[in-house]
Amino acid sequence: MKKKVLIVEDEKNLCLLYKEELTEAGYKVTAVMDADAALKQMRTRRFDLIITDIRMPKKNGIELITQIMALRKDIPIIINTAYQSYKHDFMTWAADAYIVKSSSLDDLKAKIKELIG
Repeated sequence: MKKKVLIVEDEKNLCLLYKEELTEAGYKVTAVMDADAALKQMRTRRFDLIITDIRMPKKNGIELITQIMALRKDIPIIINTAYQSYKHDFMTWAADAYIVKSSSLDDLKAKIKELIG
């Protein structure tokens, strides 16, 4: 059975790219563009991994991680952001990995494989 991944990314083109690339890599991918949509998905579906950006409109990724932890403490979370500076914010330490966005998705795919296979 395919592992289910939830992607939370507010940039539409990146959202589509991640969904396409990870689907091709063999995952069942749901992509949403904000934290509220992610929480709505989590209430009705079970995911094996969550990938979230930090800077998003309304709720940011750190707020989302806090709410995810209240729903499910056992789910691996990858922060995928363009901002390396957040890596030193202790609130991001609740995530299982911190990936800085790049033109290649190799690091992200490797971390997903490491966390859920």
